[in-house]
Amino acid sequence: MSTPSAPATSARRVLGEVVRFLLVGGLATVVSFVGFNALVHGLALGSAPLHDQPLTAFVLVNVLAGCVAYAGMRAWAFRDREIGDASTGLVRFFGLGALTMAIPVVCLWVSRHVLGQAGPIADNLAANVIGLGLGTATRFWVFRRFVFDQPGPEPCSNAA
Repeated sequence: MSTPSAPATSARRVLGEVVRFLLVGGLATVVSFVGFNALVHGLALGSAPLHDQPLTAFVLVNVLAGCVAYAGMRAWAFRDREIGDASTGLVRFFGLGALTMAIPVVCLWVSRHVLGQAGPIADNLAANVIGLGLGTATRFWVFRRFVFDQPGPEPCSNAA
């Protein structure tokens, strides 16, 4: 029986990271989506305390979602990667996360202030579909490159 080649092992490792990243990001997205729609559109609250402040609401719920994401990525999604300095990694995660959060915030701002769209469908399409899609691809590369930047040891093979 032959052992997998180094490129195949590397591809499997990256694919595993992508899948785990997307699952953790999915959970963080649920936190963000539900929180945003509760604060801005009254989903499940009956009232919308930040109806006139959608950008503020988006940033607030995404700080909470960022905490969920960091815990999941550190413990599971990028569990096989090392962080040179844990405090530097944490600062990088939230700093770069804040920068990449600008992508959906800009999409939401354009929808609201340039296109004049203010309903739940327009808000969610701008921030949580277009902005999230662009931001997710950017975050995967940024976090993998600048936060969880050191590959862990290669998995051991039990080939005889």
